[in-house]
Amino acid sequence: MSLNGRTIAIQDDVESVDDLLIEGRIEGQIWNVDHAVTIGADAIVTGDIVARTITVRGEVDGTMVATGRVDIMNEARVTGRVVTQRFMLADGGSFCGRVEPQHLDAAIEVARHRLLEAADGVPKPAVNPAG
Repeated sequence: MSLNGRTIAIQDDVESVDDLLIEGRIEGQIWNVDHAVTIGADAIVTGDIVARTITVRGEVDGTMVATGRVDIMNEARVTGRVVTQRFMLADGGSFCGRVEPQHLDAAIEVARHRLLEAADGVPKPAVNPAG
């Protein structure tokens, strides 16, 4: 699945059951636990991302939780927290934040709980199991 087009703007959460390519602007959470999320070079995401793998070529401001890996490519700009066991920051990529591999299990449980709350209509705060 892809959200193609630089002019696409979403101000809500996105939940996908397939690999996801983002090329526009999203203000909200991205839930894609068992699949890949790619943030295109011109994309801007403000919110948390939960996925198997996350590749950033554009801009992300939020917490990224990945059961596989997070790759911040050479043109990417990321601010926030990364919770994963495998992290790659390419030469030229910009990252301002913390990498917390020790909190992966807790972050995944919190994300799953919040996804269930969202399905029940209960508002969810940003993913932050470590405080």
